[in-house]
Amino acid sequence: MKHYKMILILAVFISSSVFSQEKERKTAEITIMTSAVCGMCKDRIEHDMAFEKGVKDVNLDLKTKEVSIVYQTKKTDPDKLREAITEIGYDADDLEADAKAYEKLPACCKKDAPPH
Repeated sequence: MKHYKMILILAVFISSSVFSQEKERKTAEITIMTSAVCGMCKDRIEHDMAFEKGVKDVNLDLKTKEVSIVYQTKKTDPDKLREAITEIGYDADDLEADAKAYEKLPACCKKDAPPH
């Protein structure tokens, strides 16, 4: 009886390990060029994108204006992520920012804002 319990425990451990590895394989990372210009932009993009379906991690590098996003491939895709950034008010690669969202941005977050 002890052997059966040990085998069962071992089987559960192995299957959970395989499931965990499979889950990790279903993520991808993308880098998107944005029109972000300041720390408020960084905060806004990272905060808002964190709530997008399938997004696991977001990091905006202000020097390069590139946002790196780790996402679940079964829940979202690069086009949806770019569209989400435009809806926050920023350009995303070759997509222009949503005009209404852009107008709501603080002056320091606009593309023509003076450098900080």
